Amino acid sequence: MATLYGIKNCDTIKKARAWLAAHSIAYDFHDYHTTGIERSTLESWVTAVGWEPLLNRSGTTFRKLAAADKKDLSEARALELMLAHPTLIKRPVLVVEARVTVGFRADQYATLFRAPSAKRTSAPII
Repeated sequence: MATLYGIKNCDTIKKARAWLAAHSIAYDFHDYHTTGIERSTLESWVTAVGWEPLLNRSGTTFRKLAAADKKDLSEARALELMLAHPTLIKRPVLVVEARVTVGFRADQYATLFRAPSAKRTSAPII
């Protein structure tokens, strides 16, 4: 089973959900804008793909942060910011078995769902 994480009204989430539906792929959707995100979940994503691909630096939430919050970011600081402001997490995050992907590209989703489990590795999709 796959789990798609994001915000329901995000355009990229809508594209990912449409792709999954069009390919009859069952998934759970976790809206971290309304439900939040568990520290352990976010930490596992950071372990799998790194904190930098997860941090959405191009969104409104990041731009509205105080300059001091954006300066000299570290993994620990980025993790705290993403926990405090889940909209700072790049969307979507898709978890299939042990693989974590960040962002949406139809060709990469197609590869992910066609590839045998033994060949899957954790790598960011950016």
